[in-house]
Parts: sequence; C-alpha cells; structure tokens
Amino acid sequence: MATDIKETTHAVEAGSVMRLLSARPRLLALGEPTHGEDTLLDLRNELFRQLVEQEGYRTIAIESDCMRGLVVDDYVTSGTGTLDEVMEHGFSHGWGTSAANRELVRWMRAYNDARPAPERLRFAGFDGPLEITGAASPRRALTALHGYLSARVDAGLFPCTAETLDRLLGADDRWTNTAAMMDPTRSVGKSAEANELRLLADDLVSLLDEQTPHLITATSREDWDRARLYGRTATGLLRYHSWMADTAPSRMTRLVGLRDQMMADNLLAIAERGPALVHAHNGHLQREKSTMRMGGRPLEWWSAGALVSAHLGQEYAFLATALGTIRHQGVDTPAPDSVEGVLYALPEDRYVVDAARLATALGDTRPAPRVSPWFGYAPLDPAHLAGFDGLVFVKDVPQS
Repeated sequence: MATDIKETTHAVEAGSVMRLLSARPRLLALGEPTHGEDTLLDLRNELFRQLVEQEGYRTIAIESDCMRGLVVDDYVTSGTGTLDEVMEHGFSHGWGTSAANRELVRWMRAYNDARPAPERLRFAGFDGPLEITGAASPRRALTALHGYLSARVDAGLFPCTAETLDRLLGADDRWTNTAAMMDPTRSVGKSAEANELRLLADDLVSLLDEQTPHLITATSREDWDRARLYGRTATGLLRYHSWMADTAPSRMTRLVGLRDQMMADNLLAIAERGPALVHAHNGHLQREKSTMRMGGRPLEWWSAGALVSAHLGQEYAFLATALGTIRHQGVDTPAPDSVEGVLYALPEDRYVVDAARLATALGDTRPAPRVSPWFGYAPLDPAHLAGFDGLVFVKDVPQS
C-alpha cells in the first residue's frame, strides 16, 4: 500500500496543485489544522508567489478582520503607511506579530511597486471583526457606510443623520464587553438602540444598492465595492450582537454559524474580482459541516467553505493541510493506523496528495481518527477525505 500511496504524492507547487483540478478555481482555499506556525505560513507564501507568477492569481485572503485588512491592502497597493504600522493595525487575532505574515506583506508591496493598478496584488481579511471573546462595535463600518453615501446621495433619501447614528451607538465599550460572550444579559445587542440601528443599517445598505449606477460613476467600482464591505460588516455585526444577547439554547450555534456566514459573504465578494488564494483553518474552509463542543454542548454548523462551495461549485477548490508532529506543543509521531501516520511513513518532508487517489489506495482500510493531546491542533477527519480536492502534508513543524 505504501507504494500506491507514494504514487499519489507531488511537490507542493502551483503546477502540482493545478493538475489535481479540472480547471483553475476562482477561489483556491488552503487550510491549516493549527494557527500560529510560521512553517505553514511560509508554505502558503511560496504557493501564493507561484500562483501569482504562473497562474495569474492577484489576491490573497486570510482569516483576519476584514476591516483591518483594508489597512494592509492600502499599503500593498499604494504604499500608504509604513510596514510597522501595517503589521500593528492591519491584522487581528495577533497575526501581525508573525514573521511570515510580515514577509508576505513586504513581498506584495515590492511586487506592486511601479506596476499599473490592474496588475497589482491585493490583500483581504475575510473574517468579521470578531474574536473568541466577543465582537467589535459596529461604529466603524456603519459610520463609514453613512459617510460614503452622504457625500454623494441626496440627504432627503437618508433614513437618519450621522448624529443619530452616533447617539444610538453610544460608547464603544458597551459593544465590546467580553463578559457578554458567556452572559447574554451583559450584551446590548437587543436594546432598543441596537434594534433601531439594525433597521437603519438595512436601509443604508438598500440605499447603497439602489444608487449603484450613480455611485460607481461618481466614485469608482473599487470605492463602491469597499462601501459594500462596510454594509456587510455593519449588518453582520448587528446581527451577531443581537444573538449574543439571546438566551435561546441555539445561541452559540447561531453565533458560530453567523461568523462563517460573514466569512462566506466576504469570500464571494472577493471572488467577483478574480482568482484568489484563501488561507484559514481547515474547519472554516471544508465542505462538510463544522463541529465543536463549547460549554459541554455540541455545536454543528455549515462552514464558510461549505457555503461558498454551494454558490461557486467547481470554481471553489479546497486543499486541507495535515501534520505529522508539532513536538513543541506535545504532538508527537502519529499512530501508524491514522491517515497522518500512513503519510508520515513516506520519506518526503512535505507534499501534496491526490485525495481521491489516496482514498482509493487506502481501499477498505479504515484509518483511525487521530487524537491530539493539544487543543490547538485539529487532526484530519478521515471521513472528510472525499470532500478534499487535495491534501497537503507537512511531516514536522518546528517551533517558529
């Protein structure tokens, strides 16, 4: 069987990846089973460079705050700000401290220097302004949308003034109270002000859509597209805060589902402007439902990848990543009867695997699901193999 499996492996290169697919996908998603390891991000960076140079990809989208990502995009496209400022303010989840992310931003800026706008690389965060501990205030997105419209649309068409928005929003720390994640009574998401803001945000997004021909002519498709991001983010955050304040048993399921829905909406918008490499946790990009336990309760929801795949079909492709060891986190050599163990026995350090051929080579063998001793690493689910377009395997992950 080892010989059969060896025949399914190839170097992790753009050409090898494309040969696994029937056509160049609009969104090529590369998952990772753990966060914070620069070895995986270095691999992502190299694959992106090859996709840019060989396959015409122009955008990379990562699991980071979509609003903060605008800071990175402005820097790589036009040089706004400094690299240090961008790494501090352009990423969420602490990703700005990563040396590999810094190198990605530096390389993109150097690549874009002196290139015309249509050839420039673009950066996008596609997560909402969300953390495990809570959610951002909708202020930034909502006031940016209002500001974009108020400069170009008749005031008589507006549902409210900027002063009304400011009064209803109140202090931002009302929205960002981390205690609200576990205690719905600490959330302002169902207050009278929040409910009114949801209606006003809906009206502002509707006004943006109604005025599309005028707005694109008066500004640019790029500015209009950014305003759409403001609208998606404002309505998504207000919906998220509303469910944070809910006491129904389905509260946490709705919250994790809403996060992936916000991710999916951002990815579909990114796909409109051309092919992009997407990088996030395997669980956000897989075609199957995602599952986890929180507070002793099992949660199940459709991942962003499942939602996007339902819309794009074969224009969405997903490469999962599996690992052999992360010894500095206590993840040692995998058991030989797991998928990771079978792949670990091969001599190469990293390679891409034809997932369909791997499943065939395994035949009637039922690989055992690997159990991780560390909560931060999610092993491969053997039952998901059929939903992968390919599988990237990295044998050993040294400490970054």
